[in-house]
Amino acid sequence: MIRDITLGQYFPGKSPIHRLDARTKIIATFMFIVEMFIVNNFWGFVIAGIGLFTVIGISRVPLKFIFRGLTAVFLIIAFTFIINLFMFDGRILWHWWIFKITYEGLIRACFMVIRLVLLILGSSILTLCTKPIALTDGLEKLLRPFSRFGVPSHEIALMMTIALRFIPTLMEETDKIIKAQQARGADFESGNILRRAKSLIPILVPLFISSFRIAQELALAMEARCYHGGDGRTRMNEIHFNKEDVVAAVWMVAFLGIIIGSRFIR
Repeated sequence: MIRDITLGQYFPGKSPIHRLDARTKIIATFMFIVEMFIVNNFWGFVIAGIGLFTVIGISRVPLKFIFRGLTAVFLIIAFTFIINLFMFDGRILWHWWIFKITYEGLIRACFMVIRLVLLILGSSILTLCTKPIALTDGLEKLLRPFSRFGVPSHEIALMMTIALRFIPTLMEETDKIIKAQQARGADFESGNILRRAKSLIPILVPLFISSFRIAQELALAMEARCYHGGDGRTRMNEIHFNKEDVVAAVWMVAFLGIIIGSRFIR
């Protein structure tokens, strides 16, 4: 399951989505997240799904690889479904003791799961089709206007990118620790919940130590390269908007209008 996390990974490619400016993809992802909370009916989710899978097809990232990221958050998705299933009143479909399933709760649970799955897939496309350095530069340029108000745009962009980039690294480190502990006879699957929780201590302690070690090595590497923040920093490859970004922006605005219009479909 640790290896199934795709968030923060980069999938090399030369598709039109890969060639887009990082700022365009960041804005598109933000707009998609907003659109997922605008949608309020079945047809809206259908339109959003068609749009998302069209982008995935253009990006040429294998569906199997993208859907693999859902495996790691399956428990969260299942918990969200169950909570929404039993938390809404309405027309009762099933009832036992203090538990009841209503038609409204079932619809809301399905909508929440679909929304969560689309959000995860849509967010994954950003990191899968954007190099970490391009993502940093894009975030920094988008946040640069706020630097006039004292917002450290470069530092914020760098921290966010490092956090995303080190998700796969920490997952690989966790996988190594689990295998090392299992080779020493550790058992993480048997026993009650309390025993399983206690068995995670031999994983969490080495993971924290490893995280601090990785952070220290990164800091030393940045100092060795005379890194002093964004002031006066030059880039080997400057990012620029092109015709593909203009076309993508037009489609983003049109898609937002379609999503808003879907709210009135009955």
